[in-house]
Amino acid sequence: MPDDGLHQIPRPDGSANAALARHDRSELIAFVTDSHSEEAVRTGLADVVSEAIDLRRGGVRAAIAAMQKAATPRLLLIDVSGEEEPLRALGDLSHVVEPDVRVLVVGERDNLEFYREITRGLGATEYLPKPLTRDKVARHFGAIVAGQTPSADGVLGGRAVAVTGVRGGVGATTIAVNLAWHFGVRMRRHTVLVDPDLHRGTAAFMLNMQSGAGLRMALESPERIDSLLAERAAQPVADRLHVLAGEEKLVEMPVHAQGAAEHLLAALRRRYGAIVVDAPFAPVPLYRDLLDLVDQRVLVLEPTLAAVRDTLRLLALPHGTKVRQRAVVVLNRVGISGGLNRRQIEDALKMKVDVTIQDLPRQLGQAATMGEPAVMSSPAFRTAIVELAKQIGFISMPDAMAATPGDAPGGKRRRWWRFGRGE
Repeated sequence: MPDDGLHQIPRPDGSANAALARHDRSELIAFVTDSHSEEAVRTGLADVVSEAIDLRRGGVRAAIAAMQKAATPRLLLIDVSGEEEPLRALGDLSHVVEPDVRVLVVGERDNLEFYREITRGLGATEYLPKPLTRDKVARHFGAIVAGQTPSADGVLGGRAVAVTGVRGGVGATTIAVNLAWHFGVRMRRHTVLVDPDLHRGTAAFMLNMQSGAGLRMALESPERIDSLLAERAAQPVADRLHVLAGEEKLVEMPVHAQGAAEHLLAALRRRYGAIVVDAPFAPVPLYRDLLDLVDQRVLVLEPTLAAVRDTLRLLALPHGTKVRQRAVVVLNRVGISGGLNRRQIEDALKMKVDVTIQDLPRQLGQAATMGEPAVMSSPAFRTAIVELAKQIGFISMPDAMAATPGDAPGGKRRRWWRFGRGE
């Protein structure tokens, strides 16, 4: 590589295992500039960090000052928000840390060029734009912190979320319908809403859509499912929002073939960027398979002790094959007559809820009667759905993970130095 006159840190000699075995080296130190990001980092990495996370308030300059006096951790998480020259500031940081450190960067800029400068030009392991959420931190930083190879599966689209009411009548279907509308109509993501309850077809009903026989056929003959069949079976609600539901006769009992959920979701992932499943929790193998195969679970409860009990039971379910963090917890109908308040709910759960939704019976009732999403007419409900979408983390920097090495703008990579990548 030609010398560009700027500092480059050589890779150290010796094995990476020897470096990791040092007793004076902590696992992770994080420098972030705001309380919201602190909470996202703390909760997002809680399941993968073996020791308490060393979280410090401050940005890259605070990190430089601290690292001049302390041993370099295995991983550094650096916030470059508010820094006028973040690339040069990170270059200054490279002078005071050991060369094999792996650096995770967060900041305010959300564009592909900056992402490439940070990760390819400077050699940082990963970059995430703010605002941070627990899910975003867990998905993009979690595997790295755990010492695993991060997977791009689900980052570029084809992510599935299951919205589950902890008990009947808590409003999970309403939330699933409006979440799908938000992704498909407002965010312009190719989205499908799946209602696996073949007898009721409630999700389609709430969108004033007719249910078809395609979902039943797909579940009974999964070997026939492909992305084209899945798309044809779904009914279009809008240009980028489809609904896949059934309304079979109550006297008929459709048979869900083994592996139907896996085949169905695989086909939908190839066609849609966001898949919202209105997944009830009931002793039905299909529902349990869907919960195990989605990328994120959302649990909806109302402010009652019975709902708290059921929430704790569902939180204790084992993670599925793709789920890497606990479910997003939505407290619905806050302020309902006779209900508990948020603090009482959180004390009973021994954790904070992620999203709260006020009790809005008139607005939601009118929307259901008209067959239209409540987010169109209720600003308060729309705000809650937008917050839920952020917590799920479906919307991320476009195609940042899709680009191939060496294709930085201009065809030439500008490299000041490299942090260690742990190869």
